[in-house]
Amino acid sequence: MGVGKSTVGQILAATLEFEFLDTDRSIEAKAGYRITEIFKHEGESAFRDMEIQLISELETRSGLVISTGGGCIVRPENLASLRRHSLIVCLWASPSTIYERVRHQTHRPLLQTPDSLAKINELLEIRRPSYQEADILVGVDFRGASDTARHVAGSFRRLQMSLPPTVSLGVAPLTKVIPS
Repeated sequence: MGVGKSTVGQILAATLEFEFLDTDRSIEAKAGYRITEIFKHEGESAFRDMEIQLISELETRSGLVISTGGGCIVRPENLASLRRHSLIVCLWASPSTIYERVRHQTHRPLLQTPDSLAKINELLEIRRPSYQEADILVGVDFRGASDTARHVAGSFRRLQMSLPPTVSLGVAPLTKVIPS
């Protein structure tokens, strides 16, 4: 939600020579319509079920940078699945930074309220416990996308080098926001 996960994810994937996969875009492609329409016609719960299915399918894949929506790891089954096969990276920004980045966007169904800053604060508070389960937390308030991607790539490579040869980190997902 406004932290640059798609941009950072694409740069990171290119840096690591991995494939980039955005779960929101994948769900839209499978459903045949945009997330705003999924929320409108089927509800958030149906969308979250679609996330669970997709994350489960990705367990057998490697060489991916996965960009997930901010609510994805709030579902325990998604967090557990990602934990089994992934390095979980959370990009975080302050609520005011997020608000400034997304306030004119209409494709974020959860923020289509009269007070989107209050909604951002509410979502971050609800999601905080799940976000704190990330392997790596990266603040992006004062860091550009390229610098963020370099930082994550460096952390990923250092962790990979520290693992025994029999253990591999084949997937490096990016999740969403860690509140400051």
